[in-house]
Amino acid sequence: MTSDFPRPVFRPSGTFDRLFASEDPAEVSRAAHQTAATLLARVRAEEDPEVVDRLIRFASTHGIDDIAQLWSRSPAKTLPGTLWRLYLVQASIHADAALAALLYERGRAALHTGDAIIAGAPTPVSPPELVALIDTILRGAFTGDLAIALDRTAAFCRVEASGATHLADDAEATEPERATTLTTRALRLSSIADDLDVAARLWRRDELI
Repeated sequence: MTSDFPRPVFRPSGTFDRLFASEDPAEVSRAAHQTAATLLARVRAEEDPEVVDRLIRFASTHGIDDIAQLWSRSPAKTLPGTLWRLYLVQASIHADAALAALLYERGRAALHTGDAIIAGAPTPVSPPELVALIDTILRGAFTGDLAIALDRTAAFCRVEASGATHLADDAEATEPERATTLTTRALRLSSIADDLDVAARLWRRDELI
């Protein structure tokens, strides 16, 4: 790497390094993949609960921008792109847990699939319980089976997407702008769910890099 683009190093006691001083796509991609792989390997090797706790709280403490700086440009079906999506889902719930719980409950009631069981939220779910759920899933991504964490997050996103779709339908006649916002959210959640499903399959084949 060039001298103005240092090798990425994860420092658990600080914040993520701001890595993308260079705009060279190859260097950006290389840094994203290296940080994602190094982070996951180091956390699993150290098994330090304090390090894991700091990772779980990172987006809520520092905001999502530092994580975006690392991984948001990576394709969906890569390790950095996958970790970005996990943090993005977590950040959306922390930002408005009440809305997330409303969407989840509406989606759970409407869906006739096993997604709510896979996601693992209590029934009914409160906003604090939903925050605890996504934090637990993210913890599992770092310390347990990543594929299972991805399966659970994908299922969660499908439940939320269903809830957003049904609430959008309810609001269409009287609150068209809110309906549009909810429809957009549903589409994004569905897209993330699809990406995470693929990522889980790739991880199980040792092909998520």
